[in-house]
Amino acid sequence: MSIVVVGAGPVGLAAAAELVERGLEPLVLERGDRAGAAVAQWHHVRLFSRWSELVAPAARRLLEAEGWQQPPADGYPTGAEWAESYLAPLARVLGDRVRFGAEVVGVARRGRDRVVDAGRESEPLTVHVRTADGRQERITARAVIDASGTWTSPNPLGGDGLPAIGETEAADRIAYRVPDLTVVGRYAGRHVVVAGSGHSALTALVAFAEREPSTRVTWLLRRGAVGAVFGGGEADQLPARGALGLRAKAAVESGQIRVVTGFRTEAVARDENDRVVLVSSEGQRIEAVDEVVVLAGFRPDLSWLSEVRLALDATLQAPVGLAPLIDPNVHSCGTVYPHGVKELAHPEPNVFLAGMKSYGRAPTFLALTGYEQVRSIAAALAGDRESAERVELVLPETGVCGGSGVFDAPAEDQDGACCGVR
Repeated sequence: MSIVVVGAGPVGLAAAAELVERGLEPLVLERGDRAGAAVAQWHHVRLFSRWSELVAPAARRLLEAEGWQQPPADGYPTGAEWAESYLAPLARVLGDRVRFGAEVVGVARRGRDRVVDAGRESEPLTVHVRTADGRQERITARAVIDASGTWTSPNPLGGDGLPAIGETEAADRIAYRVPDLTVVGRYAGRHVVVAGSGHSALTALVAFAEREPSTRVTWLLRRGAVGAVFGGGEADQLPARGALGLRAKAAVESGQIRVVTGFRTEAVARDENDRVVLVSSEGQRIEAVDEVVVLAGFRPDLSWLSEVRLALDATLQAPVGLAPLIDPNVHSCGTVYPHGVKELAHPEPNVFLAGMKSYGRAPTFLALTGYEQVRSIAAALAGDRESAERVELVLPETGVCGGSGVFDAPAEDQDGACCGVR
């Protein structure tokens, strides 16, 4: 039986490479028509990780055996370059192990719903698939690694985690992706609201300030103060990530961007000119908005996993063993402690969430994290427990305490246990 990997993105393909290297047979199911289909949708965005941090070790070995040459290690690719120069060649090398146009719509234990105890350890998993032409298939699997990501489930504009009143009706004026400013003139002279406090929001602010200076930009923050939203600057161990924050800070301080803090959107309405009006839960109003760019993070789609037994944290919807390591309410230094199959395991045998989906609603996921996760999972599935539990991931720190964007108080008021000198 194959090990089914859901998603042909960076982490899913890395999982397949790890499994192949250990003599196991993966089957990657991707609902899109290409490798990195989600990455291709933000093709215009430049990553703040270098090529050396974006190529999984097992994938590199697999590719190099076929004559592939990695782009310069210190370069920073765009999403398009990452997909075209790495993900597409990796999928080609994996060959028939990758199927496109195959959407996973359910996973279950064969012949048993989630209530039945008997046979859960011995019966295989069944993966329910819908093909591009609408056919239904059932695939028997030894294990399932869900690396489908969170791209298709962006958080809404509404301040309570649900769509604001009128948000759905205003869908023609609201986007949930970093805007593509290569479409010259689209935003010139218009009033655009950017909602969010993470790196995607900073990317959008910098793009507007540096490439469309005639755009009037209002930046909405739910938190009560800007605080450490701009990141650690020169203290960030990822130089490009630190530089992004400094550029966004400069744009705000120059007056190019108007900042509105403590704004939790409750309603979206239309004015007499068919423009958008945003209304907060406190009655604040932002008038005459042409477009809203919501960059408030993502959440996992767990609907098709309803028949398997997952142990998920009540707050983050991340595996309970991982959640304490990444919870932005308490873990505020930008450091993620080493973790692997032990932290990613669920009560359902051989079912794993990996990659961005494993983080649930937590922010700031790096490809390096996902690559180490699937290395550990593959080792465990191959019976190499020693390797699976020897997790030695060291991630670059942001240089910030309390900077995740979920706090109302300034960073210095946070009682973060990890904020001391190391």
